[in-house]
Amino acid sequence: MKREVFRSGAWGLGVTSVLALLIVVGSRNLAHFDAALVAYTFSLLFATFGLTYRYSMWLSRPPTAMFWRRGWQALLRRPWGQGHARAWLSGMALDLLANRFLFRRDRLRGWTHLLIMWGCILAVAITFPLVFGWLHFRPVAGDLSLYQVVVFGFPAFRFPHDSAFAFFLFHGLVWASLLVIAGVMLAVRRRLRDGGAGAVQRFAEDFMPLILLFAVSVTGLMLTASYTWMKGYGFTFVSILHAVTVIATFIWLPFGKFFHVFQRPAQFGAGLYRSVSISGDQASCRRCGHAFSSRAHVLDLIEVERQLGYRYDIEGSEAEHYQWICPPCRRATFAAAQSRAWRGHRGGEPLTADRRSPPMPVYVNSGLGQGPLGEEDAKNRHA
Repeated sequence: MKREVFRSGAWGLGVTSVLALLIVVGSRNLAHFDAALVAYTFSLLFATFGLTYRYSMWLSRPPTAMFWRRGWQALLRRPWGQGHARAWLSGMALDLLANRFLFRRDRLRGWTHLLIMWGCILAVAITFPLVFGWLHFRPVAGDLSLYQVVVFGFPAFRFPHDSAFAFFLFHGLVWASLLVIAGVMLAVRRRLRDGGAGAVQRFAEDFMPLILLFAVSVTGLMLTASYTWMKGYGFTFVSILHAVTVIATFIWLPFGKFFHVFQRPAQFGAGLYRSVSISGDQASCRRCGHAFSSRAHVLDLIEVERQLGYRYDIEGSEAEHYQWICPPCRRATFAAAQSRAWRGHRGGEPLTADRRSPPMPVYVNSGLGQGPLGEEDAKNRHA
């Protein structure tokens, strides 16, 4: 067994065991645990193990591990720690919670993800505490018009059962289902009408998550319709059908596209690392002398490449390594080598920043705002 597999399995068992212990403790030794929800609980425990295992395996990859480590170092490093912490939290709020990065691509796509995300967050915030026995409601002794909220076995607050607050709270999963269904409809519309999305979509990665979310939401609404307007007609069948869809979704979590939900927050650490690196020492191209990236980024990139078994050292040259050459000069040296090969010559120009070296190539079209990195494309702040 490989070391990373054993370590990831250990992390999965550890996190799953902690969650199981919290369920026992939070439900007061299962006193408030609903036995009818045991299938939900075990599916969530399975999903917890799978997600932890996969996340640990993801972090074991050299590029991911480097960004993860440097991201935390950038966040905690002084004297930038406090300021960058505020920037990180601001980015989390705008990009993760408000989906700003998606609205920049397409407004309809942003609304699609926003509706699905907040519908799922609302459903999870209500369902998980109830399934684990961490949250339950009980009537107040002596005043049956009031409900008592009990969290982890401790009384929290009371509210009238016929109040507007009670109506919105007890129908929270209804609102969550409506949000998710609206987002799924928009997502399916894009999949059916956008040629670019349709060319690369796959059933397991793109349609299966939408089908699962739609099935969970619709069957949940069917339960509400059954006990609200149909006097419980068909409730048993619908409840089993709803349980099957929910359990299938939980089991699918570690394997499908839903896993990117847990990967996404790590991107902010990578962005923070890049911003801190840019403000530090810069790496100068050893062909033209132009500063093109941060020194820390280049050194980390060289280290990651060696961990992956790639070695781009340039023996006998002052450049030492291919990563010390800026992107424009790489393209220029490639074109020059092709030209020399056509003329029957072998070898290339010296990659040293002396007075005989050519300047960094300048393009007629700067490409500002035309590439995926926007401003960074024009500045060549990538290696």
